[in-house]
Amino acid sequence: MNMKQILFNTEMVRVIMEGRKTVTRRVVKPQPPATSVVRKRGCTWDWSFWADCDMGHIMKLPYHPGDILWVRETWAKNPFGDGYIYPTEVPGAGQKWKPSIHMPREAARLFLRVTDVRVERLQDIDDDGAKAEGANYQDGKNVGWEEKMRRTAIDRFAEIWDNTIKPADLHLYGWEANPWVWVIEFERISKDEALGGGGDDCTDAH
Repeated sequence: MNMKQILFNTEMVRVIMEGRKTVTRRVVKPQPPATSVVRKRGCTWDWSFWADCDMGHIMKLPYHPGDILWVRETWAKNPFGDGYIYPTEVPGAGQKWKPSIHMPREAARLFLRVTDVRVERLQDIDDDGAKAEGANYQDGKNVGWEEKMRRTAIDRFAEIWDNTIKPADLHLYGWEANPWVWVIEFERISKDEALGGGGDDCTDAH
């Protein structure tokens, strides 16, 4: 079984649990040159400077279809007993939450199965893709009613995206930079399903 971790903030955990998020985009690192050709070869992807080039530069996939992901999210130990609590369940004013990066696997409650992985430019996303990311055009901070009615799910996704990028890296990976990204589609599964099976036969090797 191929089980890996993935981090989501509380807002994204909430929309996954509501069934409104079935895909996530993650920056490709290192980035292929802006003018390169990116393509799929077998189970992996590569890039080259010329479309007819047989020798490409391999891009290591972060996940493969069939991989099981356990979600790291903001968490805390239950102060009143065994187990764990999460902001989506316990708003808990004054609760001292622990960051997702420090979450142990035993505290995971959310499991995903990867169904597809591909590469595209960030701004290639369409309205349906933005909605599948969990972007609701009516959400957002400091947004008036009239502006909410004018903007699209893509506008909201661009806002969400830039909020996940460090300010110092916006010129590299922000919406306006239009970086290459991994598009990772997934389905939510139960813990029992997650512990019962995993990945396919694809590898990163040529």
